[in-house]
Amino acid sequence: MFRLLLISLLSLLITNPSFSQTLSAEKDVSLDEKIGQMLLAGFRGTTLADTNHIVRDIKKYHLGGIILFDYDVPSKSSERNIQSPRQLKRLISDLKQLSDIPLIISIDQEGGKVARLKSSMGFPEIKSAEYLGQVDNIDSTRFYAQKMGQTLANLGINMNFAPVVDLNTNPDNPVIGGLERSFSADPQTVVQHASIYIKTLNKHGIWSVLKHFPGHGSSKKDSHLGVVDVTETWSKKELIPYRKLINRDLGDAIMTAHIFNRNIDPDYPATLSKPTITGLLRNELNYNGVVISDDLMMGAIRNEYGLKTTIKKAVNAGVDILVFANNSIYDPDIVPKAHKIIKELLDAGEINRNQIERSYNRIMELKRQDE
Repeated sequence: MFRLLLISLLSLLITNPSFSQTLSAEKDVSLDEKIGQMLLAGFRGTTLADTNHIVRDIKKYHLGGIILFDYDVPSKSSERNIQSPRQLKRLISDLKQLSDIPLIISIDQEGGKVARLKSSMGFPEIKSAEYLGQVDNIDSTRFYAQKMGQTLANLGINMNFAPVVDLNTNPDNPVIGGLERSFSADPQTVVQHASIYIKTLNKHGIWSVLKHFPGHGSSKKDSHLGVVDVTETWSKKELIPYRKLINRDLGDAIMTAHIFNRNIDPDYPATLSKPTITGLLRNELNYNGVVISDDLMMGAIRNEYGLKTTIKKAVNAGVDILVFANNSIYDPDIVPKAHKIIKELLDAGEINRNQIERSYNRIMELKRQDE
């Protein structure tokens, strides 16, 4: 009898994948695992042997994702994560084997001046968004998006922090226009070219991330360095790319901007703002996907708020994945610190458990696409 039951169960698992998924979903997931999935961090090292913390972070703290860089800003050194295609592919493969849950392997590969995978290291050159917007030829954009998607997929990278959908409303903007990161000042042009990038990346199994919500194009300063106030320069027109792309179900995640706009929130920058993320993005624009913070170690956040306040405000605002890039300052213990703080905030009732559950579910819904 038992043998017949076992055979029937195995047969059901093979012939009915949804049944298998249901069993998997019912498996108890610890709070530690759920918190870990909400964290994404950077590290130093071109091989696993080079780092003394990323292995610990993945295995002990269930770190949900990592971000790769070609240059280490704190030490002003090109020794970071990337040396060559062969080396990087091996590093990514080794990292993925550390986690039972699909690991987010992310990178800022926009093209032009913001390219972690440089031609000098053996990677194909990708034109900037500004160049493609000015050419305004969908075949050219698709060509470079295809080249980018193939490169990332071959390496094992599954998330690209691109495309930038900021409007180039201030060409002198030091962090957007000045770096040629925007397709155009025209929302329709931005939507057209961003759509091509998103669809092409998705065909190669790469998650795309729209950035920087609710719009960084009008700023006059660099949020890597300190507070950026766009109250007088930002306009609702900057929401058009997000609204249109969300309505078309394009974009796998959205990244927040560390910009302050008192017309939306008189107290906090977008990344820490519930009126911006829950109110504007989720309720008004009807976005239900993953929200990722920009690097929480950047000057605009680090110089103004303590780590505990930053985490508390970001989570309560509706951010699902907290990014600690470790490339403004370097703290090898940032993951255990952040993990501990979230647990303490939960115990103190300063973060609602339902928020953790919602974020975890959104993250896992995205990651199931990678299984």
